[in-house]
Amino acid sequence: VQLQASGGGLVQAGDSLRLSCVASGRTSSYYVMGWFRQAPGKEREFVAVISWSGGSTFYADSVKGRFTISRGNTKDTVYLQMNSLKPEDTAVYYCASDTTWGTEAYEYEYWGQGTLVTVSS
Repeated sequence: VQLQASGGGLVQAGDSLRLSCVASGRTSSYYVMGWFRQAPGKEREFVAVISWSGGSTFYADSVKGRFTISRGNTKDTVYLQMNSLKPEDTAVYYCASDTTWGTEAYEYEYWGQGTLVTVSS
């Protein structure tokens, strides 16, 4: 399974960005997809997760109400719409995938390469 994340960039506080993650190389769409982020000098932290159907989502408290995770029609694409961005959202954002629901990095087998989001004040 290969995951390709994209959409990062440099924005100002209050702006929006949409990250995308495309999965390929697997025979089933029954995968949970998650987003994590890692700021410089910090551990990787959970951001959001979505079920394979898209019917269930869960967010970290730090992004709840500002970020929205969703799936594309083919279910092999997942998006992270980030609104009202703050400087503390600056990090490398990674998409991840596994067959079971989880909010911890160790629970995910497959990872994308990461995309950098920088929010200036």
